[in-house]
Amino acid sequence: MRVSDFRFDLPDELIARHPLPERSASRLLCLDGPSGNTAHKQFVDLLDHLRAGDLMVFNNTRVIPARLFGRKETGGQVEILVERVLDAFRVLAHIRASKSPKPGSRILFDGEATAEMVARHDALFELRFEQPVLALMDRVGHMPLPPYIDRPDEGADRERYQTVYAERAGAVAAPTAGLHFDKPLLEAIREKGVSIAHVTLHVGAGTFQPVRVERIEDHHMHSEWLEVDEAVVEAVKACKARNGRVVAVGTTSVRSLETAARNGEIRPFAGDTDIFIYPGRPFHVVDALVTNFHLPESTLLMLVSAFAGYRETLAAYRQAVEQRYRFFSYGDAMFITRNPAATGPEDV
Repeated sequence: MRVSDFRFDLPDELIARHPLPERSASRLLCLDGPSGNTAHKQFVDLLDHLRAGDLMVFNNTRVIPARLFGRKETGGQVEILVERVLDAFRVLAHIRASKSPKPGSRILFDGEATAEMVARHDALFELRFEQPVLALMDRVGHMPLPPYIDRPDEGADRERYQTVYAERAGAVAAPTAGLHFDKPLLEAIREKGVSIAHVTLHVGAGTFQPVRVERIEDHHMHSEWLEVDEAVVEAVKACKARNGRVVAVGTTSVRSLETAARNGEIRPFAGDTDIFIYPGRPFHVVDALVTNFHLPESTLLMLVSAFAGYRETLAAYRQAVEQRYRFFSYGDAMFITRNPAATGPEDV
């Protein structure tokens, strides 16, 4: 399979650069994977597609204000994007500067906070801060909006680029399918008899990196830390036993669940994953998916194509463009039921 198979034309004006005033006011394109049929609805209509006995799985990671601006001791400006928090004082980060800092050099921040560059690990820099790094980021950090939201972050992004159920700090990108859910909608889902469970996957900046090989089979996914605990495993098993459906909210929830079930049976898992799901790869857990619209040629679009079918997914995306849906992190959403006979581009 070629990366170019997953290309589609997207007018720039369809990229959502700001969120809607209300979370659940987004549109919802419903795609029935087995039939390929589509329907155009509002996000609150998701309730009509859920059934008592279903299990919805959300990613409860919390986005940290991971973009920091500082300066070298020599005065040069430095921009830091934290990729991963290692412990209370250390991070791995991307650094943009006129010259890369050397081990032992210091970076200065507002309020006289400092960080030392300890070591370089390929493209990432290990930094050690003199004070707890999460508190520092809360004070002087900026929300790490994706590259395609080409504007400075605003005060409102602290709340809107965050799910209402975010708990565990560590992500540098939001699990964006969850941004559509507000508390009244979550309560309505529970009242319908749908169970809710939470996994954690700390989304890394690598999620925005382009695929730089021509054959997607040659691509190596970046690693992200996740946890699927025993309570989630038991909830999934109970759902399957009652013939309910496991509905993953976002591709990060899919990757979490399918990582925990890589051997065919779901088990508790905590650690790094580099799972890469593309057409032809099996799904062991997830039956339905809530997800946003993803970038052309992205690994996330490949995952959706594996879930719904390549032809069906690209046809739905063409409809979304024609119907003027809003794309990417602050955009609209899809509800997809899995296509057990999904095929890839080589079968079109």
